[in-house]
Amino acid sequence: MPVVVVATILPLAEHRAAVIDAIKETIEQVHAEDGCELYSLNEAADRLVMVERWASQEALDVHVKGRNLAALGPRLAGKVTGAPEVVVLQPVPAGDPAKGAV
Repeated sequence: MPVVVVATILPLAEHRAAVIDAIKETIEQVHAEDGCELYSLNEAADRLVMVERWASQEALDVHVKGRNLAALGPRLAGKVTGAPEVVVLQPVPAGDPAKGAV
């Protein structure tokens, strides 16, 4: 069963561009990870939001412990307000299957 993750990152205003660049450089490697179905950077005025979909909890577990996230952490140090807020969700499909689930 797929797993959806929403991670909210609050960059310090003066480092916003550097945080976006670091995440964008990581995205290509994450897209190549086994089980990655969606890894998308989105923005609002005061925050960045990653929307992710993993093929399984096991694939997410490997990602969380993997080298790509490990390498990203130091690049964000001192440029964000703290650790991202991460919410792991289980999809509840409804309506049109193509539109009712991430």
